Order: sequence, then structure tokens, then C-alpha cells
Amino acid sequence: MLPWSVEFAGRIDEHVLDSEVLRDNPLGDPHQRPLWVYLPPGYDDPARRLPAVYVIMGYTGHVGMWRNRTAYRQPFPEMADGVFARGEAPPTIVVFVDAWTGYGGSQYVDSAGTGAYHTYLCDEVVPYVDKHYRTLAHRDHRAISGKSSGGFGAMITPMLRPDLFGALATHAGDALYELSYIPEFGKAVRFLRSYDGDIWKWWADFQTRPAFSKEEDTTLLVTLGVAACFSPGPDGTPELPFDPVTGQLRDEVWQRWLDWDPVRMVDRYADAVRSWRAVWIDGGTRDEWFLDVGAEAFRAEIQRVGLPSDRIAFELFDASHGGIDYRYPTALTWLAKRLAPAG
Repeated sequence: MLPWSVEFAGRIDEHVLDSEVLRDNPLGDPHQRPLWVYLPPGYDDPARRLPAVYVIMGYTGHVGMWRNRTAYRQPFPEMADGVFARGEAPPTIVVFVDAWTGYGGSQYVDSAGTGAYHTYLCDEVVPYVDKHYRTLAHRDHRAISGKSSGGFGAMITPMLRPDLFGALATHAGDALYELSYIPEFGKAVRFLRSYDGDIWKWWADFQTRPAFSKEEDTTLLVTLGVAACFSPGPDGTPELPFDPVTGQLRDEVWQRWLDWDPVRMVDRYADAVRSWRAVWIDGGTRDEWFLDVGAEAFRAEIQRVGLPSDRIAFELFDASHGGIDYRYPTALTWLAKRLAPAG
């Protein structure tokens, strides 16, 4: 495996979207956002329209990270290009979306603590792509895919907007919060002892030094950032779902987090779930946040409300949470075959 870039069979168009809904967002983050659109070989046939898969990143991810290379592995855009160059899947447009925030992520929801990132994705990015590219602009030919927080976004977006997305792939997506989040709260309380139980003291310190140079940084960043997404106060200030000194759950705030648990959302959006054409779910059996168990629970719920099992691909595999990017092209291939027009 060559440790540098390869020549694409297709191409990637790079845009900067000037977002109206992200203007004046609560964190003062840029409202001009990069957007990458991958076009497979054969796209330039003017008589042809193609399905599209929208790809979203995990927490702290931004679109430029798709160029990151590790030893003996290709970045996902190159792996995706290989899928289409080898003819393993019908040609499909792949859209790489940026929803980074100053707290590391947006969870792809609209929040007074971060900004209108769900609206940005659905009402600005999707129409832009459909306007500028020859897409099959219908929910039956449009999917969303992601890992971790991106997997969470992939699960909830077709619930909230079944008019836009009829299929999804979630790799170790955030779900079943009593297993994935509550253990992190205990760690956060321990870490916050060094900051007098004040997460803002940690945040002030974090901003003065190299990021992730202390053990507590990842846990506290995710805790603060997700609180900004799920439980902002009336003025947008993140409210923690637990007491930072005793660790006791603050029931009203914690319930706001639970309302965003994809496992619990299925009942509320059962009609949307039953309309899905294709759902890919996977996760590693050694996932540190028990997202393999969350994957099991999510599959059980979507089947319980009536999504036929033949529309679901489910697999658990031996892995932890990281390093599972090799799974992405397999899911992309499976989705592309189901999004392609009949005949």
C-alpha cells in the first residue's frame, strides 16, 4: 500500500457553502463551510442521473480529515473511488459534509448551544447538491452514512426528514445512552475534581495549551460539547446532565439527552422508520462505549415497529471503536446497490 495519494478514477469537486442558517451561530464558528462532492467514473454522461450518499463525521471530525492517511490504509474517498472504478457498485455521488463546531461537533442537530446544523444539512446542503449535480433528487435514491457521532446523525436524520433520506448506514453510532454515556459521567466527575467541579475552568485551561495534552481532555470535551447540543439552557449555555461534584443525574436535563437516543426515538418516528429502504448497522464487539450493544438495541427497535428484516444489514465484528474505517466501503457498496434506479 503506497503511503501517498493515488490518481482518482472519478473526481472530487471542492466547494465552500455560504450558509445563511449558520450565520451568527452561538459559538461564532464559520458560516462558510467546505463541502466535497465525489463524482464517480461515468458521471459526465449528460443523460444519466445518479443516487447520492451523504457522509458525516464523528465527534471532532471535520471534512479536511478525510485526507488523513495511516500506514497501510487508504483514506475513505480513495477507497470509495476504488469501489466504483472496479465496478463493484452502481455509480453513486458521495457528498462529504462538514458540521464541526468550536466544541468539536454538532451532533447534526439544531441547538441553541451550537447552531442549526440539522437545518444546514437538510435545507442547504442537500438542495445545493441537487441543484448543481445530476442527482436522482428523491429520498428513495438518497442515503446518509457515518461513524460514531456521524452514525448517530445517520440514524436520526432519516427519522426527522424521511422526505429527504430513505436509507442509512451507521457504524458504531451513538445509541443506548445508559451504556454509552453514563459511564463517561463518572469519569468526568473524577476529572473535574482538579478544576473544583467547574467544567468552565477546564475549558479555559484547554484553550491555553495543545489540545488533548491531558488525560481528561477527550472525556470533558465530549461532555461539554454534547451538552451544548442536547441540553443548552435558555441562553444557549450547556447544562450538564449530572452534578459535577456528586455525579448524581439531573433528571430533567438527562431526559433531554435520552430524548435524542436513537433507540428511544424509534417509537416516536415509527412511520418514518417503516418507510426506510435500506439500513446498514455495524459495530465492534470491543467498542469502549458499548455501541455494539447499542447497535443490537437499535436493530431490535426498528424491527419491532415493522421495518422488514430484508431491508437491514447487521454485523458485529472483532474491533474496538477506532480503526474501523475499512468498513465504510462495504457499507457504501451495499447502499449504492439499493439506491440505484431499477433496471
